[in-house]
Amino acid sequence: MSELIRIRKGLNIKLQGEAVKSIAQLDLPEIFAIHPPDFKGIKPRLSIKVGDEVLSGTPLFYDKKNDKVNICSPVSGQVAEITYGEKREILSIQILPDKTIKYALLPGAMSLDSNKEHLIEILLKFGAWPFIRQRPYGIVANPNEKPKSIFISAFDSHPLAPDLKFILKDSIDYFQNGIEILRKISECKIHLNIEADTPADSIFYNIKGVQINKISGPHPAGNVGIQIHHIDPLNKGEVVWYINPQDVLIIGKLFSDGIYDASRVIAVTGSQVVHPQYYKTIIGCSLKNIINDAKIKEGTNRFISGNVLTGSKISPPGFLGYYDSQITIIPEGHESEFMGWLSPGFNKFSMSRTFFSWLTPNKKFNLNSNLHGEERPFVMTGQYEKVLPMDIYPVQLLKSILIEDVDMMEKLGIYEVAEEDFALCEFVCTSKIKSQDIIRRGLEMIQKEFS
Repeated sequence: MSELIRIRKGLNIKLQGEAVKSIAQLDLPEIFAIHPPDFKGIKPRLSIKVGDEVLSGTPLFYDKKNDKVNICSPVSGQVAEITYGEKREILSIQILPDKTIKYALLPGAMSLDSNKEHLIEILLKFGAWPFIRQRPYGIVANPNEKPKSIFISAFDSHPLAPDLKFILKDSIDYFQNGIEILRKISECKIHLNIEADTPADSIFYNIKGVQINKISGPHPAGNVGIQIHHIDPLNKGEVVWYINPQDVLIIGKLFSDGIYDASRVIAVTGSQVVHPQYYKTIIGCSLKNIINDAKIKEGTNRFISGNVLTGSKISPPGFLGYYDSQITIIPEGHESEFMGWLSPGFNKFSMSRTFFSWLTPNKKFNLNSNLHGEERPFVMTGQYEKVLPMDIYPVQLLKSILIEDVDMMEKLGIYEVAEEDFALCEFVCTSKIKSQDIIRRGLEMIQKEFS
């Protein structure tokens, strides 16, 4: 039976540069890159070396803690470069692609009647398993653990986020097949969460084997962590899996077509993009061709793989992150401002009524990355509680992480959160506290403590 969840707390940030609903497809870029730091919870060990020829679906590296978990190449071609950081940490694996992608073929036709263990083995071998992540910790799921439920958020409430209804409208068969695989390997309830105002003719209402939940409210209503909190809360010792809708398609294609097709539709957005629109590409692609096609306004810009709240800053042209379906380009904002916060601020966004912009609630803003200050001690303003729709004390949780009090972290709800849930807290923070970094540090600390 479906539920209707109303999210009261939160904040919608309306920005200029929303993607027009048309999908362009360009030639393959000259290079691809997979970045091991994208995979939280995985300690990589290489399966290849520079100069090796790979197919789409060939393992690039595996997890030292579980050598069955493979991360595979999204394209065929030659391994061009492996970049290392401090202590020989693997930062990126770059691949020169073939003009036509060749695939590592799944042997024989796969049937949904195959047993659970065999299906999991295929997902692990051909690189589709890392799309399944888990709470707690926000890491790649452990295939040896049984989840109590699976969550799929079929809408994204981040600023300028892609419209998943538009992206998935012609892929219902692959999506349904992916759902069947997830149902088979998990043997638990699958929650498919949609916006409360989703039209009755939406493809999501035709999906079988899921519980559809309608959710209304401002961002972060689309965050899977918020949805888990309100629908099937986590207790200590429990595990919930979650996966992005486009990644369900990849799993569906793996078993329908027998290939690891890492295609993805992304939205190129932001006020500095002349022609913001959707592009069909492949995970890990160089963004050079896409950025040139979308055309970028002159000036000092910030390029982000992902959205403005949780995305990663990249050096242009950069590469598409493994889990990202959005590229955002905004002004860097190094210029000094006349009068600063003393100005009327008709073009400035504020959660409070500091500026007169509150008189135009539907206005879309051209914001930059300027912090307007620097980090300072916590100021108790109550702003965090206004934008975090969870029954936890956010400031106290952050402080317990800073002092490394594991017992207090548990009591304050560390198992329920991931860094993306605190992105709005970081955005509205008067003290400029890097809340997302602190939450990730806390998750790694508690995972190490109880591993």
